Amino acid sequence: MLYIIRHGETAKNKAHVLQGRSDIPLNDTGRQQAIEVRDRFAAEGIHFDKVYTSPLIRAIMTAEMIAEDVPLVVDDRLIEMDYGPYEGMDLNNPAPEVLEFFQDFVHNSAPEGMEPLQDIVARLGAFLQEVRPEAERGNILISTHAIAMKGALEYLTPDSHGSYWSKYIGNCAVYRANVVPGEAWEVPVLYGYSGAE
Repeated sequence: MLYIIRHGETAKNKAHVLQGRSDIPLNDTGRQQAIEVRDRFAAEGIHFDKVYTSPLIRAIMTAEMIAEDVPLVVDDRLIEMDYGPYEGMDLNNPAPEVLEFFQDFVHNSAPEGMEPLQDIVARLGAFLQEVRPEAERGNILISTHAIAMKGALEYLTPDSHGSYWSKYIGNCAVYRANVVPGEAWEVPVLYGYSGAE
């Protein structure tokens, strides 16, 4: 089984700042969200055989708090979207071209300098294909970021046609996907939120 989680809240999330690849730790709320997810997994008897994480500290902290006894594997492909010159932008007052992009990800290309969405799907897809055999044998946790997570969900759901791009994914939201040997990925389902939404 594959479990994909968005990291817990950070100060920049709370301030509505486009965080991107800025390396910001979890705040108190984010740590509490991760603890709640950890406790839910424990209550349901879910143990992870392997944990992969983005190299950014907020994803690492989330993974460490949820799977304390499992060594982490850092994979650069799980990093958040590169927002380029828009990194750190106030989301309460976004640039017009960013607002246009965010209002319709499917029909509007990313502004110049931002990582194209198809590149995110490609890097997350390559990662998922590599870890698929492990997910067929046991439980795999992936700790990542909102847009990167949407890229993974798009890859896992070929018929989504971009529907995940506009879907809200809160801090510490979890999706899971069953992996059937020799068959296509099962469509991911929302496993739950912790202090989110």
